[in-house]
Formats: sequence, structure tokens, C-alpha cells
Amino acid sequence: MDDDPGVTETFQRMLTMEGYRVLTALNAAAGLKTAETAHPHAIILDLRMPLADGLQFLRTLRTKPGQADTPVAIVTGDYFLDDKVSSELRSLGADVRFKPLWLDDLVNLARKLLKSEA
Repeated sequence: MDDDPGVTETFQRMLTMEGYRVLTALNAAAGLKTAETAHPHAIILDLRMPLADGLQFLRTLRTKPGQADTPVAIVTGDYFLDDKVSSELRSLGADVRFKPLWLDDLVNLARKLLKSEA
């Protein structure tokens, strides 16, 4: 999930080419609705989004039935994450990665998330 349609489409194409089934959302509200109905095996989302950011999404996701342990990776271009934010993301079970993510990086991240889900 990313609020930039170009990034979302690129990630979707990259993961689909590797054989993954990918659902996308362009904002936190749509992402939460998708997570509730589709019960994804893993979630990759942007940290900085309008209205509700990735941290707020993750806080809300963790309160939903069946979503407490869904593997999540937060992707951000913000290399100077506040220690408090970084710590909370990790305490909520998120793997934090920095943009740009190349094909190998993204595929390895997906594999890691799905392995932890198994």
C-alpha cells in the first residue's frame, strides 16, 4: 500500500512477475478494508501517507481479529526516522525498510514476510 499510484503499480507488477497474488490500496482506509476482507498473508506499506500514515494503519490493523500477527513491512524514504516511531513500529511487529527497493530487495522482503507467516 502506497499513496503514490506509480509506486503501488510498480511493486504490484514486480511481485506479480514473481508469482505472488497482490492486492493493492492507495490509502490506509482502503488497505484496512482489504485486510479485513481478504486476510492477506503479508502486508507491505508506505510509512508516509496522507490522513492516516503507516504507523496509524499498523496500530489499527493490530486491533482487528486475525490481524495481530500478520507480517508487515513498512517502506519509507525517510532515512531519519524518529527513534520513538522506529521503536513503536518494531514493537508492533513491523520490519522497516528504506526506499528505493529494487526487484531483488522487494522479492526477498516478500519471501521473508511470508516465511515468518508460515
